[in-house]
Amino acid sequence: MVHLSVNVNKIATLRNSRGGNHPDLLYISKLILEAGAHGITVHPREDERHIKKKDVFDLKEFLLRYNKEKGLKIEYNMEGEPSSRFLDLVLSAKPDQATLVPVTPGEITSDHGFDLKKDSKELASYIRKIQDAGIRVSIFMETDLENLKLVKNTGADRVEFYTGPYAHAFDQSPEKGKNAFESFQKAAELLVSEKIGINAGHDLDHFNLPLFSRLPGLQEVSIGHRLMSYALEIGIEKAVKEYLKALN
Repeated sequence: MVHLSVNVNKIATLRNSRGGNHPDLLYISKLILEAGAHGITVHPREDERHIKKKDVFDLKEFLLRYNKEKGLKIEYNMEGEPSSRFLDLVLSAKPDQATLVPVTPGEITSDHGFDLKKDSKELASYIRKIQDAGIRVSIFMETDLENLKLVKNTGADRVEFYTGPYAHAFDQSPEKGKNAFESFQKAAELLVSEKIGINAGHDLDHFNLPLFSRLPGLQEVSIGHRLMSYALEIGIEKAVKEYLKALN
């Protein structure tokens, strides 16, 4: 089964736009989990434009209580740039997984993976420190095969594919989406051969997931923006269930 981790950044964005605690991040996260999601993802950026430092720890405590009450193992995934700021946050909050993502100052959202010819040495240092704390590490990557061959040098446990190109091709037509999927399939086969786990995320939705869920070795997808957009139409619980249906 491919796991669905729901990114709740957009809930925090809406809350922050007005101040106060509406919508309540923890309450909405509970609705998401009650609908069947397997995990919660946050990307606490330095400017705190959505997830704040306090949210990181509030969600950690909420998930600890939820898992204990339900007898489940809901995973907590934190995304962020390789920096001392994010490292300190990860080591303090101790999520189940840390996903390292390259960040360009001023960007609206993450829109590219690491270039390991430049980044592998620095990444390896951060990865070792995070893994030493018992936390699984994933790194955000595109599908270039030569670049992916360097993943093993970093020591990362998993790769999270940046799926924007696939999603945007699928938006144009399912046929174009199918063609774009082929590069992900070849990339996934390489990672599977090297025993590196596979996650994916960015603009995946209930239309393009049925095809993408066939990706060899796919273990988890992290989805926020499109799921939340769909939730405005049909409600958060129905949206999560639709995505789970499309995924599996």
